[in-house]
Amino acid sequence: MFEKIRKSNYDKYPVVEVNTHIGAWSGYNNIIEELKFKEDKKREVIVLDYYHGVNEKEILENLIKKMKADYIFNFSEVKKSEEQILKFLGRNLTDDRVFGILSNHLNITELLDIDKLEKLKNKIENIENGKIIIFGIGASLIPHDKLVYFDLTRWEIQQRFRDKTLDNWGAQNYNEDVLKKYKRAFFVEWRILDNHKKRLFQKINYYIDTNMKNNPKMITGKNLLLGFDEAVSRPFRLVPFFDPGVWGGQWMKKICDLDKEEKNFAWCFDCVPEENSINFKYGDIVIQTPAINLVFNKPKKLLGEKVHARFGTEFPIRFDFLDTFDGENLSLQVHPLTEYIQEKFGMHYTQDESYYILDAKDNAVVYLGVKEKINPVEMIKNLEEAQRGNESFDDERFVNKFPAKKHDHFLIPAGTVHCSGKDTMVLEISSTPYIFTFKLWDWDRLGLDGLPRPIHLEHGKQNIQFDRDTNWVKNNLVNNVKLIKKENGIIEERTGLHEREFIETRRHWFDKKVYHNTEGNLNVLNLIEGEEAIIESPSEKFKPFVVHYAETFIIPATIGEYTISPYGKSLGKQIGTIKAYVR
Repeated sequence: MFEKIRKSNYDKYPVVEVNTHIGAWSGYNNIIEELKFKEDKKREVIVLDYYHGVNEKEILENLIKKMKADYIFNFSEVKKSEEQILKFLGRNLTDDRVFGILSNHLNITELLDIDKLEKLKNKIENIENGKIIIFGIGASLIPHDKLVYFDLTRWEIQQRFRDKTLDNWGAQNYNEDVLKKYKRAFFVEWRILDNHKKRLFQKINYYIDTNMKNNPKMITGKNLLLGFDEAVSRPFRLVPFFDPGVWGGQWMKKICDLDKEEKNFAWCFDCVPEENSINFKYGDIVIQTPAINLVFNKPKKLLGEKVHARFGTEFPIRFDFLDTFDGENLSLQVHPLTEYIQEKFGMHYTQDESYYILDAKDNAVVYLGVKEKINPVEMIKNLEEAQRGNESFDDERFVNKFPAKKHDHFLIPAGTVHCSGKDTMVLEISSTPYIFTFKLWDWDRLGLDGLPRPIHLEHGKQNIQFDRDTNWVKNNLVNNVKLIKKENGIIEERTGLHEREFIETRRHWFDKKVYHNTEGNLNVLNLIEGEEAIIESPSEKFKPFVVHYAETFIIPATIGEYTISPYGKSLGKQIGTIKAYVR
């Protein structure tokens, strides 16, 4: 039980150190001094391009107005009106509170008034002498001498959505339902802005981290690329973030040393590059950049040739935590089948997942699959009545409950009804499209915002696989562990996933050095037992890297051979890791 661990050693702020301190600045005054116009140039154009969510007002007051430009142009003036954009994006945004259609095919120019864009270009080209600043999302589409890119993490964007200081791009919808703002960002804006940003990395002169209010950090574009090179040459961790929830628990507070004043913590995204960030350290300056930037820039070295060929610039493996210790059950849910997610949402693979139990109380259970010989029509009818508020769903009648204990592994291929019960600490190992969860029933609860939590029964009932009943689940999804190898001090086991899922998981128990090889394939691991472990390169390709209990770490495909050994307080003791990779 988690009470036995006296002191947390979980690192909440991991960094990747980059071997240079030159080309890094902190604070607006230092940044302005570096970006200032060259006095010997008669004409100079500096563009300030952004990711949506960057505080434009802060940059305008603290940087742009102090740059002593002769001409300042706001690029947002060439954006189409909100009315035009809504008409254009209507089908992708949908009327649903949570789900839209992915807009990976859209280009930023499709949201711009091309006539206005050409007029602005011509106006600027006709200025023969002067210092010129163009600022705004997409500003780099204007020919320029210097490109400065301002960025921030998606987690920070979500915080700004929640506190109503941020709207969607130009929508002025500050007070709109946060789920709808997130939907528009996830399905449309982030896809368009990522497509734009991907094209800029080799052209960026300066990159600015704007995650902290009034405390920007800047590096050269060259140093940003050096950071990416460093990350894929060694093991590394992403910056985790934690969030409360209506069912949240108390385990992570202790193990991860979190704020004891918070009511609970429900989630930790410990390895979800679309949401997490990565810290690069240049001397004394730490730059936080979205981890997806690394995937965009170094996909082959990070993912490996075969995974890159299959998934492109997407990181297909997700590790996160679900904490219900002294909390409540998760919502009863199901994930879409592959054909459904392709047809309805434009996603080419679905969310298959698993629950690895890091810890559990004696009464802990996992809900998984339907019971034998139930009537599907009756189950759906009962769910519909529960959704209307007429009665509670009879989970005891329709859904299996399996006892859950520490180090159990429950496999959950898409289409399987499931949820974790209270008093469990789940390490969720899954494929990445995490937003596609269809809630079937939420135990008659309201969300933390006081509103009913969204139920997606119309989607869900079209994906429930009723043949995944008690016996099938027992035989296929509960602790389907196979011994791979056993030698003096080392045990290797295959714990999953199911044959319908593309992720393979291997668990190692060991009290001495274990040899691994990526075989050209991305590896993601978690230290599931033991205080500390050390990852080393037999050929000294990277410096030794220490991880602590419950930390998730990434081994880039290009690493090849590496070893993991007990370290520090774990020396002489048996410890454990679980490793995931794409089959």
